[in-house]
Amino acid sequence: MKIATIIIRVLLGALLLFASLSFFFHLVPEPEATGNMKIFNDGLAASGYLMVLVKIVELICGLSFVTGKFMKLSPILLMPISINILLVHVFMMPEGIPIALFVLLGNLFLIYRNWDSYKELFTA
Repeated sequence: MKIATIIIRVLLGALLLFASLSFFFHLVPEPEATGNMKIFNDGLAASGYLMVLVKIVELICGLSFVTGKFMKLSPILLMPISINILLVHVFMMPEGIPIALFVLLGNLFLIYRNWDSYKELFTA
């Protein structure tokens, strides 16, 4: 189980690092959005800060996953973003569902592996 944790942690971290770095440094051209996805992207861009904030959190969590530091905080910090990634792909870009599922399930797996650290948060 420890090897599976390391593999998922590093793969998820590498994916997050690539996504955030390609956003900041324009490493890969963004695919042309149409329909509701274009409206959604235009709204995010109009906010001026939201995509930058999301990509900074992805960068920090990606570095955390690759290095293995702050592994109790990073999956919790990434959870709202990973849920949103999946929902955006389910409702607007179904071709991205496999990667979105990997991000969410990988994140849930990392939370499961550190569950003893989170038990107190869910007790009354």
